Formats: sequence, structure tokens, C-alpha cells
Amino acid sequence: MSASPVPRPPLRTLASALATHWAVLAALGLFILASLAILDDYRYSPNENPYRIVGGATIDYVLGRGDALFGLPHRFNGVALELPLEFIERTLRLDGFEVSAARRLLTHFLFLSGGLFAYLLTQRLFGNRLLALIAMLLFLLHPRLYTHSFINNKDLPFVGMSMIAMFLAHRAFKKDTIAAFALLGIGVGAMMNMRLMGAVLFLAILTGRGLDLLWAFGGGKRKRILLSAGAFVLAAALTMYGSWPYLWDNPSERLWESLRPAESDPFEQEWPTIGSPLESLIRGASYLVNVTEQFRGVPISSQDLPSDYIPTWFSITTPPFALLLGTIGAGALLLRWRARPVGRLRNTSMRFGLLAAGCIVAPVAGAVLLGATLFNGWRHFYFLWAPFTLLAAFGLHWLVSAFTQRRQRTLVYWTAAIGIGLTALSMALLHPVQHIYFNFFEDRVTRDNLSERFILDYWNLSLFGLYKEALRKEPGTIAIQFRSGIGGSLGALPNSSRRRISLVNSALADFSVSTSRPEAGRETLYVKEIYNNMLSALVKEYPQKNPFSAAYEAAVSLDPIVRSSFDLYALDRALVYVKEPCGTSDLKGSFYLRFYPVNPYDLLGDQQRFGYGEAKFRFLERGALFDGKCIGLAPVPDHAVLNVHAYQFYAYGNELHWSEVFPIDAAEHYAAYETAAGREPDVRAAFDLHLNRQARTLTYVKEPCALSDVERKFFLHIAPERVDDLPQNRREHGFDNMDFEYLTQGIVFDGKCVAVLPLPNYAIERIRTGQFERGEDEVWEARLRF
Repeated sequence: MSASPVPRPPLRTLASALATHWAVLAALGLFILASLAILDDYRYSPNENPYRIVGGATIDYVLGRGDALFGLPHRFNGVALELPLEFIERTLRLDGFEVSAARRLLTHFLFLSGGLFAYLLTQRLFGNRLLALIAMLLFLLHPRLYTHSFINNKDLPFVGMSMIAMFLAHRAFKKDTIAAFALLGIGVGAMMNMRLMGAVLFLAILTGRGLDLLWAFGGGKRKRILLSAGAFVLAAALTMYGSWPYLWDNPSERLWESLRPAESDPFEQEWPTIGSPLESLIRGASYLVNVTEQFRGVPISSQDLPSDYIPTWFSITTPPFALLLGTIGAGALLLRWRARPVGRLRNTSMRFGLLAAGCIVAPVAGAVLLGATLFNGWRHFYFLWAPFTLLAAFGLHWLVSAFTQRRQRTLVYWTAAIGIGLTALSMALLHPVQHIYFNFFEDRVTRDNLSERFILDYWNLSLFGLYKEALRKEPGTIAIQFRSGIGGSLGALPNSSRRRISLVNSALADFSVSTSRPEAGRETLYVKEIYNNMLSALVKEYPQKNPFSAAYEAAVSLDPIVRSSFDLYALDRALVYVKEPCGTSDLKGSFYLRFYPVNPYDLLGDQQRFGYGEAKFRFLERGALFDGKCIGLAPVPDHAVLNVHAYQFYAYGNELHWSEVFPIDAAEHYAAYETAAGREPDVRAAFDLHLNRQARTLTYVKEPCALSDVERKFFLHIAPERVDDLPQNRREHGFDNMDFEYLTQGIVFDGKCVAVLPLPNYAIERIRTGQFERGEDEVWEARLRF
């Protein structure tokens, strides 16, 4: 009896398996080391905060800590990636730049994982490890996508997940088991959570199962196909639903809202959507602004794009060698499919290639036919890169197979190595702004040609390097003119560096940021160029006398009207904002002012219908940050203003940071309060009511009182002695309706609420007044006889 073989240790078995793929492991190791070395070059991620806020609010909702999620403008976005990122952040108790670094590193690693699965998929398709390694490098070495893998936590994770799902699809069709299709459903469900565009692959897989069912013989095989398709659909639906808590309460309605968010979005006017759910699915984004950008030297609207917008951007920003291989692969697939159009649709590698081609053609055709809203190049369609890489692998395989001699095949591989090497060299030379890569199909030599024809650094990522260079060259503090869009990259600097840069009003600036080439003779501190096109520069300015310093000195000699996140002072028909100490983080979002006039006819147009005028501004448009203080000046209208509502609103996260209401020109109300305080009210209710028959006014008084006491609308019904005194449209009701919003008639000050309502001139028999909740019963009421 022979001795039984000794089992090999698991770790040794694993090492032996991995040793067969040493080249890909070495390549991935180099990519990981490179990512750790250059991570700090990508500190600024413009998409990070809004999606991080959604992830945090979603976890709070799951844990029963509030429903702030349902008030966020980005609540429609899936959180398959945000939930684990937020969980890691909270578990490890990361803070500050640790949070940003961890998020950027993990999203980049998901992109690298997509490269690993590109290798595994190609190796399964063709059984050629060298070809598979080339496919992985093609996938990872796309200059634009490589940069975005650090800074774009929406589009690039979807690219990586697309390649993983395609690998799972090939595995499922090869194994043809219920478990394999259930695992595929989990991957596709996560994909659709990240971007609903994942439904394209979902439908392609169901189409493949339908073809299998068409050609199946025997009831047993058909039953297995139906069960596996059911397992796939169920797993995809459960994964999408389970990892997207926003859908939990009402899945169908909330999913519909994700396709048509403008119906309930608070930013509907600022963020218009396109028309149909299908168009929203093809576009793959919930709501988009109407942007004007340069395309081939012509200004175009993001909502009225030429039909070649995506193909043009793809063709001029993709490495030429990858384009060539992808074109060869698509042509080879098409020719072979035409030779046997039915047979090639069976469960073969050829069908899988046709699936990849369909995942490119269908979304692009849908976007063109539906006129989808897109902007910033093809970044909303970066997911095309996963199936295109697979087409490139088919093209390389066809080239290798077309040659019978070893020398010829070696030449093909060396050509691939050179093509990939040139791409890697371009990325190294462009670092850290590889996202502005253009290939030689576009003129890169003529000075400023690219910037005149296409949008370049639309996220202002070059500013981060500009700030670092400026801090290295300039001693002391640098005052830079505030301009919208430059604050994010400033916030990416370390605290010690950020304190040396002040964003100020134009009158105080030492330098201004320019994204177009400065005029001749203008002194520039630093210029960032690419392909002989200027991306950004710091241009020397000459500060004027500081007007904010004088306003600060005059204001702080007075008592503030209100103390809040900012102290506000009234000074010569202007509001002066003061905060000290103060930094750029205190100035996020938009500042709003609502002015409620004493005389509503001082308002113009639609303002009369709303009952107030409104101003919106960024703080540094009307202020400055210097000496650790923030000083802002906002004009008050020339007409008499009863109340001012001042508040600061964070656009991302739908967060009201602070809000205060205070009176300005309210002498009549102060006098009415002094008169009312000296005598008994005519009626005591939720508000004390004082009727002045001689002046024909009704005064409402409540103390103590807060703004929350007057949020509900007030009703005031006046019944005359003679019905004929009423306006024609009110006679059938028997009373005059003078309902009012409190801030148009009353003030809140020192814990007291006072409103003075003028009464009609006709003879009055009785008055009925109170407050009511819209759509519900009255909160309180009182009656008086005149």
C-alpha cells in the first residue's frame, strides 16, 4: 500500500500559483509604489466633499441618527463606494488630510484592481500571459484616466468596477452555474449603484442568457439557464437595493427620482435636468449645469452638443497605439462576425468581444440620439475605456495570430512595448497634469492652439502646483485676488502653507490668478504651461489703500446688530460682516441677504410677489481676509428696510451654516411696542393684541419670543359694518382677507416680537386673527370688536 501524498502547505501553494504571474505582480507593485510616491500631488479632489457628505448622512440614516440625507442635493447618487470609505474613515478615526489621502488612495486602488481584472480576463480569453499583461498596461496607462483615478471618486471607480464586472460575466458564462451568475449579479448591482449606466451591462448579460436559452436543447439545460438568469437578476436587485439606503423606504419612487431629480431637487432652477428617464440613464448623471465650453474653437452649450462630441474627445485624448489596437480589434470582430453571424453569437469568446463592442456603441448612440447633456470632455463616459481595452486586446491577439513566424510575433510585441513606453513617457513628462493629455491627432505645437480650441484644466488642478511654487519663491504672506474656483486647490495645501496665502478683494491683491496668457509687460511670478499652452499663472498686482480696514475700525466702535458666526454692524446703509479669528474655511459656500421693505411697492417685478428682495454673493467678492480677520461690506437698499435675513449656505451638502433675522428701519415698531407695554392688551392670546382705533392699527406683541414663533403664516380677517365697502371679489365671503407673512410686517428683537398692521379705512365691525399651519387647522385665533 503506497503512502498517501503529503499535502502542500497552503501558503506554499499560493506562492506557487502567484509565481506563474510574476510579471503582473511586479507591474502592480510598481504602480502601487508610484501611487504612494505621487499621492500628495493630487491633494485637490473637487468631487470629494459632496459625495463624502452623502456617505456620512447615509450611515447616520442607517444608524437612526437623523434623516439629513433626504435634504442633500446629491442624495440621488449611489453610495456603494462611499459607505465603505466612510466606514473606514470612522473606524480608523481619520481626520483632516488623512481622510482625503485615504479616500484618494482607495479609489485609485479600485482603478488598479480594474487593471488586474483586465489581465485576468484577457488571460482567460486568449491563454496568453504576455498579451494579458499588455492589456493591463493599456488599461492603466491612459493619461487622463490615471490622473482622474486620484481625484474623481465618481467616474473612475465605475471604470474599475466595469472591468471587474466584465471579468465576472466571462466567468459566469464559462462556468454556467447559478452561483457564478449570482456572484455576477452582485458585481453588476454594485456597478448600477455607482452609476445607473451599469444597466447597459445588465441588459447585455440578459441578452446573452436569452441567446443561450434560444439554442439550448433539453428541459434540464433550459431550466438551469432560467434559474441562473433569475439568480443574476435577484442578486443584482438585492445588491443595488441593500447598498443604497436611499431606496429603502420606497424603492420604485426613489429610483424614479434618481432618474428625474428636478421634480424634488431644491436646486431645480440652478441645476436643470434633461427630459426623459432614458436620457438620464444614458447620460449617467443626476443633474448638470448648462455649461458653455470651447469645442474645436467654437463655443458650444452642454445641452446642445454636436453629434461627434464624444468620438472626437475620445480620439484626440487616447494614446494612439491603444486607438490603433482597438480599431483593429473592432474591425476583426466585425469581419469574423459577418462570416458566421449566428454561430458567433453562441457562448464563445467572439460573443464576449461583441458584447464589449455593444457596451461602447449603445451608450454613445443613445447619447447622440437623445442629445444628452455633457461637459468637460468625455469624463462622464470614461466607462467606455473598460470595453475598449478589451477590443484592443482582441486587436493585439488578431495581430499575433496573423503571423506564423516567431520573429514576426516578437516584432508585434516589441511594437506594443514601444507604444506603451511612449505613453508612459508622456505621462511622466506631463505629471501631475496628465489629465490634459492630447495625442498627435491634435496640433500640440502651435502656441496656445489647444486652449483656443478645447477646454483644458477645467478643475483648476494646476493651481495646486502654482501655489506651492509661489510659496517657495515668495517670502512672507501672499495676498491673492479672490476668484470663483480657486479656493479648493488652496484648501489642499498643508495648514502651515495655507496660512501664508490670503484670498482678498481685488483692491488688496498682490497677485491675481490668470488662466489665459497675461498681456505683454505684466509681471508674472509663476507660469504653468503644457504643450506650449498656458494653464495658470500668478500675475503681479499693485494693492490699493485698504478700504476694509477703515470699515472694520468704524464698525467695531459700535455695538453689533447681531452676534452670530459673523458679527453684523449697520454702517451708512451698509452691513459690515466681521469675524475674528477667521480663515478660508469660514467663507465656504454662498452668503445671502433678504431685504423685507417697509413699503412693499419699493420692490420691483417678481420681488413684490415674494415680499422681499434678495442678494447672493461669495464673501470675498465683497470682502477680504487679512490679519486673521474676515471683513465684508454688503450694501443695504436705499428704501426703508424693515427686516434683513442674513445667512450662509453651503452649496454642497444643502447645509445652512448660520441664519439671523434682524430689523433695520423699524422706528414705528419700536414706538408701538413702547405704547403697548404701558397698557393692558385688548385681547390676550398667543400674541397680545392692541387695537389703536384712532391710528387704525392692530399691534401684535409677544415676549419672550423667537423666530420659530413667527414661522407660521398669520391670518387677519376684517368684517365691515357694510358689505358693500368690501372689494367686489370679497363681498360673497363677507370679510376682507389680509393674511400676511410675519417678516413682511413684524420684527424680532431682544427676545420680543412686534408687528404693526394697518387697518382699512372703512367702518369695521369685528376682527378675527391668528396663525395657521399650511394645509392644516388653525394654531390659535382671537376675535376683537372694533
